[in-house]
Amino acid sequence: MPNSTFEARHEQAFPDLKPEEIERLRRFGIVKRYADGERMFEAGKPRGGMFVVLSGKVAISQRDGLGHVTPILEQGPGQFLAEVGTLSGRPSFVDGHARGAVEALVIPPEGLRAALIAEAELGERIMRALILRRVSLIESGAGGVVLVGPANAPGVVRLQSFLSRNGLPHHLLDPGTDPEAKDLIARHAPSPSELPLVVALDGTVLRNPGESALGRALGMVTPPSEQTIYDVAVVGAGPAGLATAVYAASEGLSVTVLDQRAFGGQAGASARIENYLGFPTGISGQALAGRAYVQAMKFGAEMMIPVEVRSLDCSRRQENFAIAIEDGMKIRSRAVVVASGARYRRPDIDRLQDFEGRGIWYWASPIEARLCAGEDVILVGGGNSAGQAAVFLCPHARKVRMMVRGEGLAATMSRYLIDRIEAAPNIELMTHTEIVKLEGDPDKGLARVHWKNRKTGKEDAGAIRNVFLFIGADPATGWLAGCGVDLDTSGFVVTGSKCSQANAVNPLQSSVTGVFAVGDVRAGSVKRVGAGIGEGAQVVAALHRYLAPEEHV
Repeated sequence: MPNSTFEARHEQAFPDLKPEEIERLRRFGIVKRYADGERMFEAGKPRGGMFVVLSGKVAISQRDGLGHVTPILEQGPGQFLAEVGTLSGRPSFVDGHARGAVEALVIPPEGLRAALIAEAELGERIMRALILRRVSLIESGAGGVVLVGPANAPGVVRLQSFLSRNGLPHHLLDPGTDPEAKDLIARHAPSPSELPLVVALDGTVLRNPGESALGRALGMVTPPSEQTIYDVAVVGAGPAGLATAVYAASEGLSVTVLDQRAFGGQAGASARIENYLGFPTGISGQALAGRAYVQAMKFGAEMMIPVEVRSLDCSRRQENFAIAIEDGMKIRSRAVVVASGARYRRPDIDRLQDFEGRGIWYWASPIEARLCAGEDVILVGGGNSAGQAAVFLCPHARKVRMMVRGEGLAATMSRYLIDRIEAAPNIELMTHTEIVKLEGDPDKGLARVHWKNRKTGKEDAGAIRNVFLFIGADPATGWLAGCGVDLDTSGFVVTGSKCSQANAVNPLQSSVTGVFAVGDVRAGSVKRVGAGIGEGAQVVAALHRYLAPEEHV
């Protein structure tokens, strides 16, 4: 039996193009020739586009930042060399060398995107191959970014989550079991606070980097020129923001999407979404967001992830908005869609921050599930996200104590999740219950938790090393301060007829003309994935009316 997605679908990952199909692709690129042994593209550097082999063979190998090389395969006439990152010109994760003289049709990223749209059937086959190839690179566990540090260390877990959420190949070297990891730590002599080390594809060694620093080192963000003015800047790459990007870019608008961490937002951390139209067996938030992300890039949306958005200038100098991001850079656009969603709400518990990333979690992915294998865990929350997390964690944990402050789950959770929770033998629903105290060493992590039944006053405690908090979220709207966008008392963006400005007639229009809000960040929105995606699609019509009013009379 095949042991990976890649092996099971090898023919789809590496299809042969017919001569007539190659002829149809010629108008999108130019023919180049390479000598025997010449490097055609290199891991860690942009590959320049998709290569369609016309004659000769190309050897493909995976390489990490430490110089370890893993041969993958050779590709010959009628085959093409590319993966998902090629759509946007991102650095390659593999090396390609000519075996003998090679002639290839080189299609640059913009030509590849045009070909995928113009050649529907052929484009579908190519797109499927690009996605499967990225999956195979992730599954291989051989190349990509190298993390060096203890597997359960907070910094390692943080960066693993970041790389996984962004679909980037990586692997871990644990000094507890790997001699090479010990040698690397000895050579670079980091202090404990400088672990983990990260070795980028070009060999650059970073010491416990933040997400933005790591993103820059990996070439994830390419700053636009000062002359670039987008039709639409979408702030937030959750379901609503990605939907806006897909529909706006597919209709010819120039779009950039900015997000501080990863595509998918909170929905991207959902273990399984089973009530979204079209997926009767369910789909993980990561998979759904990943498809939308690739789809947006296919239509030409430019992704700037991770970048921190710091402020919005609504003075409309030269009729454009200016979005200030880190390092003093600015993004200019004719319209802005606020899709920044919400940040995880932190309950008022003493020492909570001491254990964030060290036993306190706001999402549940396979990384966190690994940490709590065979142990008792606490999960706080009664909404759908909490229910999905509980169902996901119960096969891994010995017991899941699910704590809610109310009478039960019926008023806040979908029935199918309630039924599943009731059927799980190792999920205990604890009503009227809240955490009152956390114990442990901040360097080593959470060790013990105290909780209280608010109805009876009884307190209890247990040796708990992992607590998952799903108690709602606060709107991420601090970056809108000072630009005139109306917010309600909770900080959500007010839109439509409730705005202070009478001209906000569109239900998604904010009080500032040209600034729209969609998804969880919008006051009165339905906090569901499907609703956010619907608003992301709906706002595009309003964008057209705003950007070209003379065409909509």
